[in-house]
Amino acid sequence: MAVKDQVLDMSPLGMIFTVVKSKYDTNGKSLDLEWELLPQCNMVDPLYHIHPEAIETYHILEGEMEFFIKDKWISAKKGDQLKVDVGVKHTFRNPTDKIVKVYNTHEPAFDMEDYFQDVCKVVELAKNGKSNKVSMKNPKTLLLFGVLMKNYRKEIVAVDPPDFLVRILGFTAKVIGIDYNKIK
Repeated sequence: MAVKDQVLDMSPLGMIFTVVKSKYDTNGKSLDLEWELLPQCNMVDPLYHIHPEAIETYHILEGEMEFFIKDKWISAKKGDQLKVDVGVKHTFRNPTDKIVKVYNTHEPAFDMEDYFQDVCKVVELAKNGKSNKVSMKNPKTLLLFGVLMKNYRKEIVAVDPPDFLVRILGFTAKVIGIDYNKIK
């Protein structure tokens, strides 16, 4: 359960999220976050995904970034607001050398905050001790993310990499006993 002002540190992926309003603060109507996207965030292997039952909004508070929505990249700067409807393929990136701040909502919240908390667990297990980075080329990382995505299909579904591959990774991880909640 996330709480107001909780920091969700995914800095090895280039992201730090702060909970503004949890699903409990909004009675499940939304999850409101303030993001800090570090320079060059999501420039390699971004997760193209959909939210099968939720709308996502972005309001750029500081800086410039890019969004892939449906079938094209869109530039956004301070003051811009974007909305991603239910089931629309999207992702984001920060191609600049500056931190970008974004106000983000997921409506309804479902268990999206739990997903982000679990992303933090997976990142901690998958990061390289020397570089503090996470490589999506590492087999262990792929299996951990496969389990993660399998656990949150109502909240988020991969499009690229394809969902069927992510599901196979999740199944394989389960068969061989990989579970980010059980690894210390």
